[in-house]
Amino acid sequence: QVQLVESGGGLVQTGGSLRLSCAASGVIFRSNVMGWYRQGPGKQRELVAAFTRSGSTNYADSVKGRFTISRDDAKNTVYLQMNSLKPEDTAVYYCRLSQWGTEYWGQGTQVTVSS
Repeated sequence: QVQLVESGGGLVQTGGSLRLSCAASGVIFRSNVMGWYRQGPGKQRELVAAFTRSGSTNYADSVKGRFTISRDDAKNTVYLQMNSLKPEDTAVYYCRLSQWGTEYWGQGTQVTVSS
């Protein structure tokens, strides 16, 4: 079993920064794929940033140049550095881990950007 615990969300003003963390525990394989998704009010969950199986990264067009995903494999932790935040970034941010055909989700962390 795998557990994901996100942290780092909060309230920030437009233009501010936040850093989200997602710590994975349990049976973790090095072949896992991790990423960040978000769900804004009245919206569907969408990809924000993720690592691919080859280790490269994918970003939503709306966050390119502002958000950076990184990982520390020794700690089984993935991070999302969010800069130049905008009100439209307000959402619950979820961490996702996929391995061997199974996906796991964290409980989510709220990010609110005030205008």
